[in-house]
Amino acid sequence: MTSDDYSDIVPLLRQLATIPDANPEYERLREKIIVRCLPLARNIARRFYGRGAEPEDLIQVARLGLVKAVERFDAERSSEFLSFAVPTIMGEVRRYFRDYSGAIRVPRRLQELQVQIATATPDLTQRLGRSVTTSEIAAELGESFDDVAEAIAAGAACHVVSLDAPDNGTSDGAPGRWDRIGDSDERLQGVDDQQMLLPAIAELPERERVIMRLRFLEQQTQSQIAQRLQISQVHVSRLIDKALRTLRTQIKDQG
Repeated sequence: MTSDDYSDIVPLLRQLATIPDANPEYERLREKIIVRCLPLARNIARRFYGRGAEPEDLIQVARLGLVKAVERFDAERSSEFLSFAVPTIMGEVRRYFRDYSGAIRVPRRLQELQVQIATATPDLTQRLGRSVTTSEIAAELGESFDDVAEAIAAGAACHVVSLDAPDNGTSDGAPGRWDRIGDSDERLQGVDDQQMLLPAIAELPERERVIMRLRFLEQQTQSQIAQRLQISQVHVSRLIDKALRTLRTQIKDQG
């Protein structure tokens, strides 16, 4: 028996069928079977990576399909668990994509770019030894910053959460997002702050505007900015401090 043919599952399922549901041994053996087959669910989920859904979501959906396969398989009539489990798990993942993609339509151009981003990001992260910025991904792919940012934003927007789901994402009975509709949103103050900040930024010298954009919008480090602008990191730090002081003064005068 190879390590991935799962030929040991059918005897376990036949044994499971002889145990009453109320018997604690039933749940123990059922859990053992599911855990044994988790690599199968993960491998199937991986086939669907890069299509706009989070990998962890796909793994959870595939595991749900695995549970259904374990519960529905008739070990007395068949000895081929894989031939039943694989289509069952894949069907569950495809249903997830059918329901998932029905909410928001992402242009094909962005879908293809999302696949490239999903492929390039892990390699680039490992190469640099840290999290990568949008501009670095764009440079790696030879795409514009705006196109990559749009693809990333589109992928995030496709992650649909039910309004009835618990707001803390943990257990039933917790207040849902629907219950929070109409509440005061403290972040609205940030909108006013942003509208006040934009004109102040526009009055900064061009170099300081560029540095502020690189540091706080593209989230580049001071070292990266220094290298890009061919100045010292100390100079970058001083320019950031100067710009922040200027913005504080201007906002204070306006408010």
